Amino acid sequence: MKSVDIYTDGACSGNPGKGGWCAILMYGGKEKVLSGGDPDTTNNRMEVYAAIAGLSALKERCEVKLYSDSSYLVNAVEQGWLYNWKRNGWRTADKKTVKNKELWEKLDELLIEHSVTFVKVKGHADNEYNNLCDKYARSEINKL
Repeated sequence: MKSVDIYTDGACSGNPGKGGWCAILMYGGKEKVLSGGDPDTTNNRMEVYAAIAGLSALKERCEVKLYSDSSYLVNAVEQGWLYNWKRNGWRTADKKTVKNKELWEKLDELLIEHSVTFVKVKGHADNEYNNLCDKYARSEINKL
């Protein structure tokens, strides 16, 4: 199975407001940058969307390390929130519908297709690829 690293980030100007996302895929010494924006979104939506975009770009089953500075994204998977939401009919512990449900459903499908480990990185620090993702995500906001 191929081993791929994916760095992701989402950004928003206003929350909600104009948003941008970026995913950088790295495999075999090559890099592929994907990015886009949404005129009316939230930062959390852009963070999850970046992960979906990165994983959706894979052409075959891969072993993935997905790096993100989003506690919302990383904790949802690594702390079992996503599993519990799905088990509870996409409801939170207090019986409310999960925010961004359609994005979480899509991410869940992709996590079944690939072997994914999430790695939390510190945002706006010294991680070159996290900073590059942030730059691309913010540039997408400026295009809107």
